Amino acid sequence: MPDLPLWKYLLGAFCAFNIGVAKTGMPGLGILAIPLFVVTVGDARLSAGWLLPILLSGDIFAVFYYRRHAAAGKLFSLAPSVAVGLAAGSFMLRFDDRVLRPIVGFIILSMLILYLIRKRSVNPLPTEGVVYTSFYGGFAGFATMIANAAGPVMNIYLLSKRLTREEFVATGAWFFFLVNLSKLPVYLNHGMISGKSLAFDAVLLPASIGGALMGRKLLALMPERVFEWSVTVLAFLATGLLFMPNR
Repeated sequence: MPDLPLWKYLLGAFCAFNIGVAKTGMPGLGILAIPLFVVTVGDARLSAGWLLPILLSGDIFAVFYYRRHAAAGKLFSLAPSVAVGLAAGSFMLRFDDRVLRPIVGFIILSMLILYLIRKRSVNPLPTEGVVYTSFYGGFAGFATMIANAAGPVMNIYLLSKRLTREEFVATGAWFFFLVNLSKLPVYLNHGMISGKSLAFDAVLLPASIGGALMGRKLLALMPERVFEWSVTVLAFLATGLLFMPNR
């Protein structure tokens, strides 16, 4: 087990639990974990690699749990633009934490603003066409490669497709499982995953699985409006930490 301060394990476990919950029943909660995990690791670039195995564990659980509900056809049109976004994000991984940290913050902040626009408007953006699909696919690919932060933009995209709750979660699970799997060799090539990071992730794995098991139960306990605003406010506060100097 890596010799790290206890608070890093506690904060990392909190992030892993949130990701597990987000994967199985409360999409959107995972955005809170991204900036907090950067704080946990202390490096925006490395945090993306350290977090990837935790994300994949949640993806696998969700894919298995909702295996009969995925609307895979909704994802095919995204593939070209997602690939472009992933390539652009892979290029950006050449830069260090001082460059990537604020970029991660701006990406998450932009996604949160888009989320609020969607909540306040009946139809703020078109929901069909090549331009619409390319915007969301490219942004999702870029954001997930450099920051594992494509959750909000994909949530908005899938909401526009008027899927049932089960289809929404299952389709998102398949998308992120395939995309996160494709990122694995890139992160390994950039040295963003190591024996130390895998040992740290192994300690957090029970929290991720626990979150995945609790996701649907927690959703039933909290009114939707209270949940959405709580996540939004906490995500804004957590994102603010990314713009503070890393000491």
